[in-house]
Amino acid sequence: MDVDQMQEVCAAFPGAWPDNPWDHDHPVFKVGPGEKGKIFAFLGAGGVGVKAGATREVADEWLHRYPDDASVMAYIGRSGWNDLAFGGAIPDEELVEAVEESYRLVVAKLPKKDRPAGWER
Repeated sequence: MDVDQMQEVCAAFPGAWPDNPWDHDHPVFKVGPGEKGKIFAFLGAGGVGVKAGATREVADEWLHRYPDDASVMAYIGRSGWNDLAFGGAIPDEELVEAVEESYRLVVAKLPKKDRPAGWER
């Protein structure tokens, strides 16, 4: 898995769209309407930042399973966000599942009127 493949994965979710609010090399992916859109994936050359669990404790399971390839995200990690590395011990299927779970957690917090049709897979 690399950043280009992960962009394709992220773009395939209903209502997902790329944004670059900080003018970085790679986009974040959001879901929800325009200004109200919420980030569900932070893309980088070496990995993806995801909402890995509803709580920090749930997200910590990734750190125990993949200590060399999962880390707490700076600034927002206390809210359950992790960085997951591409090309390491984390299988591609699990990276995709992590992004899908992040998407579901973020969409579930949106007001019902802002949730995209078909978001529950």
